[in-house]
Amino acid sequence: MLMTKGRGGGTGAGLSRVSGALLAMSRHLEVRDVLKTIVVSARELLDAEYAALGVPDDHGGFAQFVVDGVSEEQWKAIGPLPRQHGILAAMLKDATPQRLADVRLDPRFGGWPSAHPDMSDFLGLPIADGDEVLGAVFLANKRCPKPQGGCGFTAQDEELLAILAQHAAIALTNARLYERSRELTIAGERARLAHELHDAVSQKLFSLRLTAQAATALVDRDPARAKDELQQIALLAAEAADELRSAVVELRPAALDEDGLVATLRTQVQVLDRAHSARVTFASRGVRALPAAQEEALLRVAQEALHNALRHADARQVDVTLARHGQGARLRVVDDGRGFDPSAVRRAGRHLGLVSMRDRAGGVGGGLTVESAPGKGTAIEMEVPGG
Repeated sequence: MLMTKGRGGGTGAGLSRVSGALLAMSRHLEVRDVLKTIVVSARELLDAEYAALGVPDDHGGFAQFVVDGVSEEQWKAIGPLPRQHGILAAMLKDATPQRLADVRLDPRFGGWPSAHPDMSDFLGLPIADGDEVLGAVFLANKRCPKPQGGCGFTAQDEELLAILAQHAAIALTNARLYERSRELTIAGERARLAHELHDAVSQKLFSLRLTAQAATALVDRDPARAKDELQQIALLAAEAADELRSAVVELRPAALDEDGLVATLRTQVQVLDRAHSARVTFASRGVRALPAAQEEALLRVAQEALHNALRHADARQVDVTLARHGQGARLRVVDDGRGFDPSAVRRAGRHLGLVSMRDRAGGVGGGLTVESAPGKGTAIEMEVPGG
């Protein structure tokens, strides 16, 4: 599928289009969304055929690289991401703008893969926050008549891209801070849960141990008292289970309250996609806000299904879909992993993850179905009613 094409206008596009591009960047909180918005905005504003933005890593490559104007098929055929060398290195290391009549004639040009589109005139600028270079944005093939031996990109284009790059640095920094705050929120929730579990459960488990020791000592010389101690053990065990259940149920993910189910699932899928060699995707269609209990149940089932697919099934592809279903929603998690025999699992009483998922679905009035077979992957589908 081809990316959005430039709409013309160059530097004469007007203040409204510049303002629109800057506002579009400020709306997004996820780093990947910000990067994509920067690239699309730059290509449309300056009427270029191609645009890209690279965020460097610490190993001479790019942690992220976003393109616009290249089809997904072309991008896959191009192959590995470029390295930090030549003109890209000049923008990243020296923080200098680059405006060239023909990038192919520059002595620093090192060629490109056979599937790479042909490029001539070139304009690139670093995206910097103070002395820190966050990335580099560059455009190629200005859509306009070019002077003989000259560059289609003008000094005015460079000034406009510089303004865009300055605001891009702000938007990118804000997005990074937002993602970091989310990480800290998750860490804080984990710490809170650990504290609650320690306070609520540890003392009862300690009492269980002492009572069990007492019962063991009494079982031969005073069976009646030993029976009383065993009854106390049963009572303490039930209380500990209740405390544990309460602590877990109360831990509603903070992101779910702040962002809603769709955004929370999308973020978690993006994190898993980056962290694992498997390709993990997310799509949503017409999902409306649901009661808190339904949203949390859907999220927990999705997390469990993703964990199983990535940790146990050796999946290479996992697709998560959340769609509106009547007044409720339908979640579907499909992987191409090793699969299993669901009936054998039920007969053996194993696979507690499936039991937990069915319990969560049933607890909110929904249902869960599992389709799988050895070597055929797994599809887990959950439906919940609306409020």
